[in-house]
Amino acid sequence: MNRLLIAGLLLAAAAPLGAQGVVVGPGPDTPLPPIGPAVDPQVGALRDSALDGDTYAWDIVEGLTTEVGQRLGGTEAEARARVWAVAKLTALGFSNVHVEPFPMGVWTRGAESAEIIAPFPQKLVVAALGNSASTGPAGVTGQIVAFDSVDALRRAPDAVVQGKIVFVDHDMLPTQDGSGYGQFGAPRRQGPTAASLKGALAIVVRSIGTDHHRNPHAGVQTFTDGARPIPAGALTVPDAEQLARILKRGLPVTMHLTLVSQVRQGGQSGNVIAEVPGRDPSLAPVLVGGHLDSWDLGTGAIDDGAGVAITTAAAKRIMDSGRPLRTIRIVWFGAEEEGLFGGFDYLARHGKEALYAAAESDFGADHVWKLDSKLGPERKAEADMIGASVAPLGIVTGAFDKADGSDIEPLIGSGVPGVAFSQDGTRYFDIHHTPDDTLDKIDPIQLRQNVAAWTAMLAVLAGPIKPDPKRPPRR
Repeated sequence: MNRLLIAGLLLAAAAPLGAQGVVVGPGPDTPLPPIGPAVDPQVGALRDSALDGDTYAWDIVEGLTTEVGQRLGGTEAEARARVWAVAKLTALGFSNVHVEPFPMGVWTRGAESAEIIAPFPQKLVVAALGNSASTGPAGVTGQIVAFDSVDALRRAPDAVVQGKIVFVDHDMLPTQDGSGYGQFGAPRRQGPTAASLKGALAIVVRSIGTDHHRNPHAGVQTFTDGARPIPAGALTVPDAEQLARILKRGLPVTMHLTLVSQVRQGGQSGNVIAEVPGRDPSLAPVLVGGHLDSWDLGTGAIDDGAGVAITTAAAKRIMDSGRPLRTIRIVWFGAEEEGLFGGFDYLARHGKEALYAAAESDFGADHVWKLDSKLGPERKAEADMIGASVAPLGIVTGAFDKADGSDIEPLIGSGVPGVAFSQDGTRYFDIHHTPDDTLDKIDPIQLRQNVAAWTAMLAVLAGPIKPDPKRPPRR
């Protein structure tokens, strides 16, 4: 506070309040806000029980990451995950458990390495990006040409890029909402196509992450616009910074890059589906879920073992308490990482079927801090009720006109109402798509807060829960 401001405040304090024109307390034209909705005691009890003692979510994500491990879409590992999922969902007591398979091409990685040959020979740590072309076992050698963005690469003359290994840098920082991933993900998503169209030999990008570990971040990219597939890799953040420092010396930099990969057709993925039957089967169901597949560097704990665990645990807790009015449908989507294949297959099969709402958990397992929804103006009271139900968990109500989720994006785009919980993403991109995506990164306390939020949301959306005479009470 500066001295002029202090002096002004002292002068004002010397005058009577009326002379200062200060209104004490609420102004006469400031009405109280409307009273918020009263939370159903049953919803509050279900929420608090999950917060205090849920073990379902931990059991699911621990079992999936331990007994299956990494689950790259279309591979034998993802097939084992579907078998595991069917057995687990059946054992938990869900109904109509089944797999809806779909075909896909399968990309797999092999040997990978990067090495500066000149002017300062040293090894770097790299991982191939999804759909990267193979260098072959012998690798390729080329001079580095560097850019600080994809736009800079696209503006460059073809002659500057042709026959060289492109390096694209960026400066993604951590944010609570993960918003940097959209803009700073461009080097991975569009960089390989842009480099290929200019005749590049290969491309390496700074990993789309916010950590400073020597762990590369995998991720999908797709060659578009007629681009010929070229080898494409992600350097760890420290190695990308090392390469940038070497380039600043102003000397030509030569890299030897080996990214061996394979592509085959005839693979298969699939969505695993289960239900909590509602009392009125004529009503549109509520769909919740996450994606079963993962990248192949870690065990897919935060992406997205936690998501399928959170949503399934919440549905299980509703089922344990009785029978909801509406059916709850759980979907463990397949092959999300390769391009939302499971989400699009679900839309193709079920897009004409009504859904009361769709929601997905796919942003780790740290605490939920915000609720957004897109239920429509006529269901504003319902959205308010969800907000009131989760407010005791420290969750603020955000927008009423948006909802998202990777696998449910096709459904939301087709007009299905949606709900979205935002988890704290401050550390998410330290771990995302890396070898560090392992079970120890999940905090059981924050995991339970997620389950509590989802349980409350489902209790509101699926309607009143009544005792189920066919199901013995849970002890």
